[in-house]
Amino acid sequence: MSTLKIGIAGLGTVGAATIELLEAEPTHGGSGRTIEVVGVSARDRNRDRGVDLSGVAWFDDPVALATSDIDVFVELIGGEGGKALASVEAALKAGKAVVTANKALLAAHGMHLVALAEASGAPLMYEAAVAGGIPAIRTVRDALAGIPIDSVLGIMNGTCNYILTRMENEGLTFDACLAEAQRLGYAEADPTFDVDGFDTAHKLAILSSIAFTTELDASAVSVEGIRGIEPADLDAAAELGFRIKLLGIATMSEEGVDQRVHPTMVPRGSALAETSGVTNAVSIRGKAFSELVLSGPGAGGSATASAVVSDLTDLARGLAPPPLGRPSSSLALYRKPQAGGHRGAFYVRLPIADRAGAFAALASRMAAEGISLEQIVQKTPHRPEHLPPLDEQTVILVTYPTTGAALSRALDAIAKDGIIVRGPHVIPIAQTL
Repeated sequence: MSTLKIGIAGLGTVGAATIELLEAEPTHGGSGRTIEVVGVSARDRNRDRGVDLSGVAWFDDPVALATSDIDVFVELIGGEGGKALASVEAALKAGKAVVTANKALLAAHGMHLVALAEASGAPLMYEAAVAGGIPAIRTVRDALAGIPIDSVLGIMNGTCNYILTRMENEGLTFDACLAEAQRLGYAEADPTFDVDGFDTAHKLAILSSIAFTTELDASAVSVEGIRGIEPADLDAAAELGFRIKLLGIATMSEEGVDQRVHPTMVPRGSALAETSGVTNAVSIRGKAFSELVLSGPGAGGSATASAVVSDLTDLARGLAPPPLGRPSSSLALYRKPQAGGHRGAFYVRLPIADRAGAFAALASRMAAEGISLEQIVQKTPHRPEHLPPLDEQTVILVTYPTTGAALSRALDAIAKDGIIVRGPHVIPIAQTL
């Protein structure tokens, strides 16, 4: 059989690991077809990447590589635009198959790239873009094809999970854990994309589109990161029987598809609660099964490279499913529920003024919005003995199921009453997972 000739743009950790995997086993998956790297492109031609590039053509411009004599263009440049977008567009227009690990690119331009792929008949593969080495895309797209899915949720960012795990286990602040994550290479110098939830949002939007057969719309994801989490929240979660995880959550209802990324209290003992460190986990629930959980390395050179090679192996076998599981013409328009936002139980931490009537006013405002309280816990902030006591108390509320909109109105009213010393902190509670 003929050789599958590939060009790789981007020779960072993932690119180098991909070359190593292909060199170790050039005929992957028993296809009988050799997968050969014939061209590469990167910013620095002279950098030692620990792989043998002798005999491989070098391209300074990834767009030129994308339109050269190759069968597959592998985009590992990163970023939602620039050379990454230009080279993928060029490859698809030229009828070249594309394999990418770039979730930002897909989140920003997914439907545009799908249209190009369909117009030219070129496959567009991206298993590595969501949850690294976990086969989340092919599980939802292929293994569960035709089975109605109710929800897709999970821990999809190893940096955030590492930080929250360290904060819980060692009582450290967010800033201290972030600095350690950066030192160990788990977090970027600019961690915004990870810790503010955007990385998870991009992955969720891609997975949600396939799961619910709708057009991809990353702009519709409600996003909140983990910067506001404090040790007091993790301590309270433990007392209440929960752990705090940054979850991406997509659910289908009659009103549409709700996509959210935010810290969530998950019950201890559940699969997601027990997922620690840099590990990722994706939970899928459908009509025909209660829950399917996929867990494993969500990032890292080898894990992501394994997903890239998995896509290349499918192409060598002649397998090329539609990018979003079905033709884009059959996808429903994305529709977001509007009525009241997320409904569920909530944890609320309120630093309130230590004065008569504060509790009564707080309860009155909640009752006015029809919010019932399951628990009210008062905590006195710890102060060294030589310092005078603070004129405030911390109140922790656990609500019965309500809407986020109703809770926001109640908290706004409480703030206007002058009861809250500082802004409240709210975390949704997943009662069952």
